[in-house]
Amino acid sequence: MTARYDAVILGLGIHGSASAYELARRGLRVAGIERFTAGHPRGSSHGATRMIRRAYPHPDWNEFVRHAYRGWERWERQAGMVFVHRTSGAYAHRSGGGLQGGRSRPASLDEVAEVLPGLRLPDGYHATLDPDAGVVEAGAALAWAHAAAAEAGAELSFGETVLGWAGDDEGVRVATDRRELLADRLVVAGGPWLSRLLPAVGVRAEVWRILTYSARPGQAAAQSPALGAFSVDLDEGLVFGLPEVAGAGAKIGVDAGVLWDPEIPVAPPTPEETGHLAGLLARFAPGVDVTGGEAAACLYTMTPDRRFLIGALADQPGVIVAAACSGHGFKFAPAVGEAVADLVEGIDRPDLDFLRPDREVLR
Repeated sequence: MTARYDAVILGLGIHGSASAYELARRGLRVAGIERFTAGHPRGSSHGATRMIRRAYPHPDWNEFVRHAYRGWERWERQAGMVFVHRTSGAYAHRSGGGLQGGRSRPASLDEVAEVLPGLRLPDGYHATLDPDAGVVEAGAALAWAHAAAAEAGAELSFGETVLGWAGDDEGVRVATDRRELLADRLVVAGGPWLSRLLPAVGVRAEVWRILTYSARPGQAAAQSPALGAFSVDLDEGLVFGLPEVAGAGAKIGVDAGVLWDPEIPVAPPTPEETGHLAGLLARFAPGVDVTGGEAAACLYTMTPDRRFLIGALADQPGVIVAAACSGHGFKFAPAVGEAVADLVEGIDRPDLDFLRPDREVLR
């Protein structure tokens, strides 16, 4: 017999897992399906740390960012754990535009040096300081979301492959390599596999191979208050960095990369790529010893405007998308889960209109 659910979620990275948890805690019957193992390195949700910040390029984001910070505080209370470490942050750019939101403000390079003495930004750049920026313990948060969703009653299945889905008069049917499921609502949170799970929407999303480098932990120069979250706009892309937190060394990466087929395991960094990233960390955090660090590769699913895809499909309202988070989505996990739960329950969320999957730039 086909099992029936209020919602079936495709993909159990951080946003699919957050959605499963938020739906289950509201008493809905939920199934989550993941092709790989829990916390696998084939997508965008693995790894120890991620950046969180209130400073964003457009006021459209401000309310959603507020939801994210409040959501992490709620998760921390429910988990009895600390997920977010506020370290302050600085963002350097060549133009005068900058970022806004929360308590962030424009600052001179001298002001940045006073707040974050271990950070060196390029001469002539403009800067934004964000006192609420910091680091999310990503690996711990993902593991907790899996456990909390299951404890709340969600049925999570790993190592199960989705073969296809289709809507009918009874709901949305999902076929996997193990079974068939029937749901009132289908949530697609497949990250890099969006174009395969939902071709009409995913066609405008690109999958990039992204590299990061983490220094050896245990260095005072890599920790707050010497170093905080940061980004620097360079010709090669946006360089982003994190201080050392909870045993995870200071990290740096570049928000640009080559196109990648997610069906192929992402290629590990080459020695040349590793050396380049280590050099960037030494340049912007000169007090950090970058010898003996470790590089890693992951995937970003990027939209043309770098905004997420969150919302029901106009022609298939039973299908809700929560994907293509363009390299800056982890920080929104509790807010994305809450938004998906609202949409599944038919609660209007006009504050998310700027993330609609049918917006003009994606047509």
